[in-house]
This record gives sequence, C-alpha cells and structure tokens, in this order.
Amino acid sequence: MAMTEQPNRLTEHPAPQSDGLGALQLAAHEPDVLSDVLRTVRLSGAMLFLVDATAPWRSQAPHARTLASQVMPQAQHLVSYHIVVRGQCWAGLSDEPLQPLAEGDGLVVPHGDAYALASQPDAPPSYSDDDAMAFFRSMAAGELPAVVNEGGGGPEHTTFICGFLGCDARPFNPILWSLPRAIHLQRVTQPGDRLSHLLAYAIAELRERGAGQRDVLLRLSELMFVEVVRRQLAQTGSESTGWLAALRDPLISRVLARLHAKPDHPWTLDALSEATGASRSTLSERFAQLVGQPPMHYLAGWRMQLATRLLAEHSMKVRAIADSVGYASEAAFSRAFKKHTGLSPQAWRQR
Repeated sequence: MAMTEQPNRLTEHPAPQSDGLGALQLAAHEPDVLSDVLRTVRLSGAMLFLVDATAPWRSQAPHARTLASQVMPQAQHLVSYHIVVRGQCWAGLSDEPLQPLAEGDGLVVPHGDAYALASQPDAPPSYSDDDAMAFFRSMAAGELPAVVNEGGGGPEHTTFICGFLGCDARPFNPILWSLPRAIHLQRVTQPGDRLSHLLAYAIAELRERGAGQRDVLLRLSELMFVEVVRRQLAQTGSESTGWLAALRDPLISRVLARLHAKPDHPWTLDALSEATGASRSTLSERFAQLVGQPPMHYLAGWRMQLATRLLAEHSMKVRAIADSVGYASEAAFSRAFKKHTGLSPQAWRQR
C-alpha cells in the first residue's frame, strides 16, 4: 500500500491487543495486538453446513468475489474452510493440483480463491456452475437442510463440514495479508485439539437445530478462524516475514503493541525508538522487513480501519472520529480517508 504522507499530529497530516500452541506471551501492560485486529476487522456473518458425499463427486466454488454476493452480500470478504470428519478426499485451489485430505484434515482459503473438493482428482463436477450458485443462494437463505447429500451413490463415503466467514478486508486487514492462499490443516480431530472441540460442537449444532442457531454458528465460525490464525502464528519461524512473524519478533511486537495501545498518539519514529529502546535505523529496517511497510504507514492504515469501524457502528461526528484516531483536523482526516478508501467518510458511512 503506497503512501507518501508522513503521519505527524503537529501538521495537517495524520499523526504518525503461554498456550500449548506457542502463541505470544504478553506482558501485563501490553495489548493483545491479534485480538485488537480481529475485533476491529469485524468477523461478521457465517454459513455452515455438513456434506455427506458418495463417490464419485466433485464440489467446487468460484472466487469469493462472485460467491460473496450470493452468500453474504453484507460482508466485504469471505474466508472459506472445509474439514473432513469422515473418510477422505482431495482438495485445493482450482489453479493448483488437488492434495489428499484424510479424516481430520482441512483446507482453509483465506483470500477467496476458487477451489474444489473431490472424491478423486479427476472426478467430474457433481453440478454445473449455475447449479452451484443456486445451491449457495438457497443455503444462505435457510431454504436447505444443514446436512446435504451429494455424489454418485458409490461405496466410498466422505463427510465434511463447509464453512464461510465474512470479514472486513478494506481498508486495512494485516491478518489476511499474512495468510497464504491456502492453508492445509492436519489431524484437527485428534483428542485435545482445540479445533476438534469446536468442530464437534458445530456438527452437533448442525445435526440438531435449536433456537439461536445462527448466532451459535457465527461464534463457532469466528473461533475456528481465530484458532487457524493462532496455528499459523505458532508455526511462524524465525526466518519468516509478514505481520504474524512481526508479532513474534521481540522488537517489532513491542512497536506494534505501542501503536495499537495508543493509535491517536502523535507517534514519530523518534518516539517509537525511545519507547522501545531501539535505534531509529534498526527499528525502521526491521519493521519494513517484517511488516512490508514503514511504521508510520502502518499506523496510518490502522487508523483508517479504526475509523471505518466508528463510521459504521457509531453516530459520532466526523470531527470526533478524526480526533479519536489522531488527526489534528477534520479536513486532514477526510483527505487521508479518501486516499485510503476512495470514498469520503460520509460516503463510507452512508454505504
């Protein structure tokens, strides 16, 4: 994301939140940055259903740009995931060779790529693209049962859970940036695995519909996605780059914690250097290497994400929002907001 304005509250430009998974250990005074971002990018809307398939079969979905309008038109972006709870199959992105999935394995598609699941790599589609879109429309409208049967009726039987979770992607979602195009989960149904507990709960809810089911499934979808992100965080190596790798870096995690704790503070590179005990050059180079942009550019983007949340969910005046995210004037905030989103703050709120 290219930006030329340097955040500085003194001008009209913007001033520069132990577990077994090995996730971050947080000091008592530091925010949980991962939770902060997850809360602000709004995990909203979910669709879950269970598929009982008999060979031969092939389920495929188009890119999320097409699918989202049918499944969750209110969501900016769709993350999809599929976990095999019985049997085995093949799965992967449509432009890559399918990979085998055993019982307990799964496929997560964070960026909305087209993908497929099949009884065999060369199995023909079980339905046309038009039929697929009609199915997703009916499922989203609640017109279909939560357990779906498909396939050719052969002896090979596979059961898998299908999930779709809506979230914000614009203007700033560093979690999505850090995730690969496809995540292959392994053996999540082993005893003691956290995803296993969530999966069992979801399956029970799907097989026995009860009051409040939509809200229950949304919460389960959120938790499953968070658990996937935590797994990626735990598996991030010392040589990795990206936002999740930055959360594990001793220096940059401190920088991110300070930016997220006080996004309205008039941060400068000098102030961050003093707050973290690192030199300007070391901090700047390390941050850009891991996160992919300078600290002040990251802060400007994060402020815009906070502002979109306030515009969407509160009746605050634009001037008050500008102040809450660190801008000295409404005019400076409005210019920066339109630069990041392509819309004025009022146009974003009305949309």
